[in-house]
Amino acid sequence: MAKSRFNRRQVLKGFGASLGVLALRGFEVQAAAPFYFTHGVASGDPISDRVILWTRLLPGNGQHSKVSCNWQVAADADFNQIVSSGSATTSAQQDYTIKVDATGLSPNSHYFYRFIGDGFTSPVGRTRTLPLGDVAEFRLGVASCSNYPQGYFNAYRDMANTELDLVLHLGDYIYEYAEGVYANATATGELGRNVEPSSEILSIEDYRMRYGLYRTDVDLQAVHARHPFICVWDDHELCNDSWIDGAENHNQREGDFFARARAARQAYHEWMPIRTTAAGDQAPIYRSFKLGNLADLIMLDTRQHGRMRPLDYAKDLPVRSGLFQIDGAGQGQLVSDAQAAKLPGEQLQRIDLPHQFVDGNSQPVTDYQTIAGLTPETLPKGWYYLPDIETFKQEVLQDESRTILGQDQESWLEGQLRASQKRGAIWQLLGQQVLMGKLQLPIMSDEELRLDQAKDEYRPALEFMQSMAPAGLPLNLDAWDGYAACRERVFKSLQQYASNPLVLAGDTHNAWAFNLSNNQGQAIGVEVGTPGINSPGLETYLPTEPEVLAKAIKAVSPELVATETASRGWSELLLTPEAITNQWHFVSTVLDRNYTVARADKQICKVGDKRFS
Repeated sequence: MAKSRFNRRQVLKGFGASLGVLALRGFEVQAAAPFYFTHGVASGDPISDRVILWTRLLPGNGQHSKVSCNWQVAADADFNQIVSSGSATTSAQQDYTIKVDATGLSPNSHYFYRFIGDGFTSPVGRTRTLPLGDVAEFRLGVASCSNYPQGYFNAYRDMANTELDLVLHLGDYIYEYAEGVYANATATGELGRNVEPSSEILSIEDYRMRYGLYRTDVDLQAVHARHPFICVWDDHELCNDSWIDGAENHNQREGDFFARARAARQAYHEWMPIRTTAAGDQAPIYRSFKLGNLADLIMLDTRQHGRMRPLDYAKDLPVRSGLFQIDGAGQGQLVSDAQAAKLPGEQLQRIDLPHQFVDGNSQPVTDYQTIAGLTPETLPKGWYYLPDIETFKQEVLQDESRTILGQDQESWLEGQLRASQKRGAIWQLLGQQVLMGKLQLPIMSDEELRLDQAKDEYRPALEFMQSMAPAGLPLNLDAWDGYAACRERVFKSLQQYASNPLVLAGDTHNAWAFNLSNNQGQAIGVEVGTPGINSPGLETYLPTEPEVLAKAIKAVSPELVATETASRGWSELLLTPEAITNQWHFVSTVLDRNYTVARADKQICKVGDKRFS
């Protein structure tokens, strides 16, 4: 039926204060109706006989109340062959979102679905179930990192226009920042890509508003309506660089961290087409799916469930120190480790050793009386505390107690791999958030790095990178490189129980392909890191040419097969019984709805190879 668009302010006068503009969550009010389908439709977490269906239904009278509708799943677009149907009710308690588990479906089948009430019909969505038995091929789209104020979601549009069996979203579906933070000035100033609320999101209402804003995007609505999703969160669904009990982007002035985390999980539960528990706070999120006999898809939570605090060079890189034997008069004498092993512990004191440079060489200052009371702020001019890189590499990075999964999830993953081996699945796919492959700091000259062109706020970090790169340190401690022992434990499980592992990652906004190997150099499997939908990549921080950067990173990172660090897009994966093929799709711009798409060279891993050819 035709709908006339009313003046927004005029219509809002009819909404009671109890509902009001916030509940609209960016939806443009149209003609008066019993209720509104405000944010399109979506489907997700398919298995062989069912799929989650999602919509949002707002009462049209402007007053908080329960509201109901019917839903239908059909084999045809005209809904002449309805195969599953039912009714659902929602209210403000669920932010007026509706999620139903549509059952009684057939394996490996396409379906159409819709929601209906009082003569009003939602947009029609298209979904499909997972296969059983032998599968000739299965096509996955992999996405991550969509940031509304960075520009348009053109990559989502390209995914919507591509024939896929399933979309994997590996996190950073939303971002938590305030207006103007981590935003593109053109997107916010000219394209109207401003965030709601304008403040950083902290409360349940904040998170709901931010999801509502994102879900008004026409390209995001299009890809949801076209393909079923399987999702996991990363950090920005809560806040930047989060872990089990804290985050880089959370401080005491912002309230209790765990209350914020509960709010973030509840909004995720409400707004995402994901099969959830009755508790309603969307935890835990790790789970698995069977793609017939072809593959097991194992979705992990490397961010919020069991991750210990990420290492930070500024906080965790130790400085060079020495052991001193303290005598009864309070005098200290430097001793070796071998000497210290023979002395009582109460006689020993470890002190950071300042260094001074003589003829270009660093020399430690070891006079106890001189150095015992020094701090970084009181060091004499020309004296420096130098990093103890070997201790960091051999002890801190290799700490066996560090985990990115949590012990329970590590055990669960091993159990899933055992089950995959027992049932004879060909491929084992790990869908998770952060890169597992080893990436080292690239060794680059000022000229290669174009340091003189770097923005002032990035130059100190780049200079630090240059100084530390020759030591062979990781590029990103927030990834699996900061949890090396946990990675080796996972590699051991993959080696024992997985015939053909493929790891999938998001987070970095850039495209990566790895041949994974353990500490003994044995081939473990392959990894694909998907580019971001529109969040900026390394080109934002590094003024160097992308080709020069790629060459420099590959030169120090033997596992890295291919990378692209300057374009936004998504990954297309074709699974067959013989091979997995990855191809990146890159959009030409995120600041114009007119765009082109470039398809990158393919990476192919044949069954049994555990390497991209």
